[in-house]
Amino acid sequence: MLRSFLHIRVGLMVGIGAGIARPEHGRDIRLGDVTVCQPDGRTSGVLQYDLRKAKTDGKLEPKGFLNMPAQALLTALAKLQAQHEREPSKILEFLKQMVRNNPRMAKSNSGKPSYVHQKEENDRLFEPKYEHVGGFDCNDCDSHQKILRDTRDSIEPEIHYGIIISGNTLVKDAATRDSILQYTGEECICFDMEAAGLMNNFPCLVIRGICDYADSHKSDCWQRYAAATAAAYAKEFLGVVPSKDLEKTRKAADVIES
Repeated sequence: MLRSFLHIRVGLMVGIGAGIARPEHGRDIRLGDVTVCQPDGRTSGVLQYDLRKAKTDGKLEPKGFLNMPAQALLTALAKLQAQHEREPSKILEFLKQMVRNNPRMAKSNSGKPSYVHQKEENDRLFEPKYEHVGGFDCNDCDSHQKILRDTRDSIEPEIHYGIIISGNTLVKDAATRDSILQYTGEECICFDMEAAGLMNNFPCLVIRGICDYADSHKSDCWQRYAAATAAAYAKEFLGVVPSKDLEKTRKAADVIES
């Protein structure tokens, strides 16, 4: 792509991921929410969890440091965060616009879910030790094993900033998820399978819509809506990226060659 479009300077990696919800710690991530990588001084905002070293005490810790997103993207990120302190995100507005312009996207098709919110009753977070009993959905799972969460006033997706952990394994087991968090850190907000492979070659900002909780209850029900919320955030984000900062940013092809 960079050979065809020589003037590309920055990138957004937009798609779906698994949320790391910890409502008991004030991190109430839900299906359809958006997670965005943000450097914290210790990482670039993306951490490769399957590249690690063993310490003398037998503990594991992540190894290596992935490249940071371009400064132009970090400046825009701070600007958008400040903007959302004063006014709501435009994600819901863009989603409504999507349905008006493309009515078929609001309908399920051939057993595939639609691109609209899949209803609160289909967003279930279970206790880590409780496994899925089988079937396409969780209608037969024990409702007493659900983690109780406050009802939201709106279906407007919330935006969470923090560390996205990335690796080559699709995590769909709560025990595996929680064991990874023991050495990556509880502050991580999302699992992803692609970002770590790209960051060192093409530093970008990673945006993920949440479609599951990286446990055995994972299904495809929320994937399309999660993709739509991530795309809507990306659209809003692009509107605050300063063109003058982009002009100062090195071309992506030059970064890769250096």
